[in-house]
Amino acid sequence: MPSFTEEEKSNIKEKIEQDLITLKEQIAILEEKVKPIAPDCSLGRLTRLEAMGEQHVNNKILDESKLRLSRLTNALLRVDKPMFGICIECEETIGMGRMSIRPESVRCVECASNL
Repeated sequence: MPSFTEEEKSNIKEKIEQDLITLKEQIAILEEKVKPIAPDCSLGRLTRLEAMGEQHVNNKILDESKLRLSRLTNALLRVDKPMFGICIECEETIGMGRMSIRPESVRCVECASNL
């Protein structure tokens, strides 16, 4: 089974670490944005509904960001293991292009698109 070179693994590890920093910052900002809106806040009815709608969207983004944070953290733990970069479905090597964009990937593009 072909695997990644040490340089490629190092690049992936660096990408994961950068993504983790960015995600943690994004999560902190989103957690501020999803705080409850006080009922006595002087917003008009429409503005209040808009704010609640925006809060709902931010909650969804926050959930997805936390999930990705967990997956990236797991990827960082796996990066030096022999099975890192091997698709869990077909057991073929996941392309370097995909791993450099989504280093938390556990499926190759073909298997991921079949889900």
